[in-house]
Amino acid sequence: MALTFTTPNSHSRILSVGAYRPSRIIPNSEIVDRIDSSDEWIRERSGIESRRFAGPDESVISMALAASKQAISRSGLSVSDIDAVIVATITYPFQTPSAATELIMKLGNPKAAAFDISAACAGFCYGVGMAADLIRSGTATNVLVVGVEKLSDFTDPDDRGTAFIFADGAGAVVIGKSESAGIGPMIWGSDAESRDAILMTPSWIDLKAPGSVGWPDISMQGQTVFRWAVYQMAPVALKALDVAGLTPETLAAFIPHQANMRIIDAMAKSMKLPESVAIARDVRVSGNTSAASVPIAMDALLAERPDLHGKSALIIGFGAGLVYAAQAIELPQAPK
Repeated sequence: MALTFTTPNSHSRILSVGAYRPSRIIPNSEIVDRIDSSDEWIRERSGIESRRFAGPDESVISMALAASKQAISRSGLSVSDIDAVIVATITYPFQTPSAATELIMKLGNPKAAAFDISAACAGFCYGVGMAADLIRSGTATNVLVVGVEKLSDFTDPDDRGTAFIFADGAGAVVIGKSESAGIGPMIWGSDAESRDAILMTPSWIDLKAPGSVGWPDISMQGQTVFRWAVYQMAPVALKALDVAGLTPETLAAFIPHQANMRIIDAMAKSMKLPESVAIARDVRVSGNTSAASVPIAMDALLAERPDLHGKSALIIGFGAGLVYAAQAIELPQAPK
């Protein structure tokens, strides 16, 4: 016998955004000596002037909790209204149970559905797309999506190719029902043939071997990743606009993964974004926070440009895997 249920097919939108940045600011001057570099070289190569590192008393969960509480408060909802939590991270130091289940315990909502996503820098956008689908299908009503990383735990301070790039922080959004479409279709995929371009090595199995030493650190083939991001991600971004019925001329804001200022500027040029489009360039002071970078940059852009509340934006995440996801959204309304 065929199933005979119906689903509401509700629209969804981002109701609010929150962010947490560690208080410890690390300027380039604290990085350069160990990698035989200079402030000028780092700025020219990445556009990064400083980044935030979590303190010894800060963790993936404490940062996620702070960002989540802010997002929930701004949404006008209570913690009990959240019925699903998705955490995007690659730096939670436990394989299982998930960061999401620890987070809902700290939030005081231990009965919510909860799971993690391991999609690196694309993880937050994956989460936004999944949350939108959960709401449209009737499976969830309000979903908390968190991107959080403590990359300082997995960065080799002597690696000239990565030591100046990565940083720590958390961002969160609450996604709920809407009378009109506030989140466009997700354009996602991967180029897994090049997955070795970004690695965290050694594996946990290698560390378990007798006599093994060391700790997993992130390594990256910088030029390979740069070319992939610049030449392959602009068409993905434009497709996400097209399926949402938008064009570069009708877009209000562009919030890409904060990988590198050169990548952001090259993507904007390739997409032929007009000067009227506000472009998030938070990487300059926050570094690359992987899964946390898009929501942190969204929060920063709205703080700088409150007139963008409720306007259209394009978000895109891309990174290790090599995986990517993009969607057009309406930015949250200003908190009341």
